[in-house]
Amino acid sequence: MANGDEDGVVHDLFSLLSSEDRNFLVRNNADQVEISSLSGKIVGLYFSGSWCGPCRRFTPSLVEVYQDLASKGDFEVVFISSDRDDKSFSGYFSEMPWLAIPFSDLEARKRLKELFKVRGIPNLVIIDANGKVSTDQGTRVVMEHGVDGYPFTAEKINFLKEQEAAAKENQSLSSLLVSRSRDYLISKDGSKVPVSELEGKMVGLYFSLHTHKPCKDFTQALLKFHEKLKEKGENFEIVLISLDYEEEHFKEGFQAPWLALPFKAKSCEKLARHFELENVPTLVIIGQDGKTLRPNAVELIEEYGIEAYPFTAEKIAELAEISKAKLEEQTLESLLVAGDRNFVIEKTGSKVPVSELAGKHIMLYFSAHWCPPCRAFMPKLIKAYNQIKAKDSAFEIIFISSDRDHSSFKEFFSTMPWLALPLGDPRKALVQRKFKIQGIPALVAISPNGQTLSTQARQLIQAYGADAYPFTEEHLKHLEEKLEEEAKGWPEKVKSELHAEHELTRVLHHEYVCWCREPGSGWSFYCKECDFHLHPRCALSKKEGTKADAPNAMEGYICDGDVCRKV
Repeated sequence: MANGDEDGVVHDLFSLLSSEDRNFLVRNNADQVEISSLSGKIVGLYFSGSWCGPCRRFTPSLVEVYQDLASKGDFEVVFISSDRDDKSFSGYFSEMPWLAIPFSDLEARKRLKELFKVRGIPNLVIIDANGKVSTDQGTRVVMEHGVDGYPFTAEKINFLKEQEAAAKENQSLSSLLVSRSRDYLISKDGSKVPVSELEGKMVGLYFSLHTHKPCKDFTQALLKFHEKLKEKGENFEIVLISLDYEEEHFKEGFQAPWLALPFKAKSCEKLARHFELENVPTLVIIGQDGKTLRPNAVELIEEYGIEAYPFTAEKIAELAEISKAKLEEQTLESLLVAGDRNFVIEKTGSKVPVSELAGKHIMLYFSAHWCPPCRAFMPKLIKAYNQIKAKDSAFEIIFISSDRDHSSFKEFFSTMPWLALPLGDPRKALVQRKFKIQGIPALVAISPNGQTLSTQARQLIQAYGADAYPFTEEHLKHLEEKLEEEAKGWPEKVKSELHAEHELTRVLHHEYVCWCREPGSGWSFYCKECDFHLHPRCALSKKEGTKADAPNAMEGYICDGDVCRKV
């Protein structure tokens, strides 16, 4: 058999898929099919497993493509299982209308994975009728193009990409929302509404995943926004583009006044690709001419509400000027007072009026008990807090928790010598949005007159400790000069047994994670090729350490170094 890692290799399907005592593949009803029957066909080698969530979600898409191509008679799929037991294999294979390498032939399955360098699943390798690999990115091709990707050649994929580029250039409401088999949207009651009825209107395409909490929260804000526009008689419609996996979740997120693409319509993924969707919620604003007016209006609606309409460049510029003026007028009260919510709390539960904190240096500390980097950062922050307090009593920290229950909040807050917003306080969302907090721990430094000094105070405390205070530009410039002085006498490059592969170069990094798993900021000895860091103390020491076990994050979050972010 030809070597699979050479370009242009011609594979003999019989040699590829058979073994010494087997010349057949199997169906899910145990029927045996001779491998020779695949001669001259396009064959997809489908590496997958029942335990793999992305595989379970992809398989129905591949089944749909397979069934659509069945009448052609020249396309077949062979399942190569990554399951660990026959029961799991059989249960998963029962959902598949194609062939498989028998589960009992472990050697053949391992050989194929090694031959095609399968490092992750689902993975679909397409072999053309002549035995050459058309693409080893079959999963992506099927997800992006479905049956239109057939026969899965580079020429066909390039043609489809050119079509998509042309569609972007000539975008219209119809080109976005109409497909070959559907020229309508659906309302909440299931009735069909022709896409043509939206022509000439401004339309918001709302990409949402209802199981994702930020989408749930924004859905309510968008509902109110839409209702207010309707009351004013504005011609603005919302079309839900649901990315939910379960129809139940689709229905829960589908609000009555809106329209939607049908659940799991192929256009949903196509539109996500068309608009290069990076996260949800996303609200794409389509102008009356069918062109994209605003790629994502979520933050505009969250910050300005109905005032953001009609999303024109002039309107956004006007709002930016208003925001600039508000920023200049910002006070601690404008940040932390909302109606009768005009207090923070001590550990005893006693209320401290926000007005008593006016005129002090304040840091807003976004954190949570479940977050390992937050817990790791706490000792350093407490030390800095005590040192700053010792030289300036007009300084305070306010803990803003992302914990999910009161016991966790209380346990974590009990270790802190400062104040807090009550858990679940609605002001948390306001300040989080105000400062665009995307990950925790995060620290925002506020001056005595209420102005924002830094949204990167965590990195500054990490780098300089209490010396970072009072976080003014002039003071930080002075600290950078001291950093340069600190490195005098250090080598520009070092060789370390902890990273024998390459030489390490001395560089300044705002924040990083050392080999020893402790966060760092400032000087680092760094390998760019491997993205490998050492603290100066680790790089210049002769001692070797041991990597600590990485702490586990709460479900739904990824902890990367010293920051936890939502998945």
